[in-house]
Amino acid sequence: MATVGYLEGTDPLVLTRLAARGVGTLPLSNGFDNHGKFIASVSSRDELDIVIGHLHKLTRTQKQGFYPRDLLQSCLDCGITVMIVVPEGDHGLARKVLGAVGDVTQLVDPAQLFDTIAQSLGLP
Repeated sequence: MATVGYLEGTDPLVLTRLAARGVGTLPLSNGFDNHGKFIASVSSRDELDIVIGHLHKLTRTQKQGFYPRDLLQSCLDCGITVMIVVPEGDHGLARKVLGAVGDVTQLVDPAQLFDTIAQSLGLP
């Protein structure tokens, strides 16, 4: 069974549609919202296939010295696909905010989120 890790604010209907298809879900936290497991401590034992989150959940900590790469490095080290939800018209701006991590993550328009995840997981 595939498993998707998600940060707070991920569309619950997308998550419900995935669950209806047998996909497990695991809530993740950016370290400030206490939504679930701290994303920076994700490991291969979590058996995540994809991590999903909105851009603002990965950037709000820059003043405290944390950057998107700091939060996502463990996911990237484990080879987990990271999808960042950003309206398509803002993808260019988001890549600038994300810096180098923007090159190794997938930006997804909210309207395309379910279809993009389903395609990535090979779901019908």
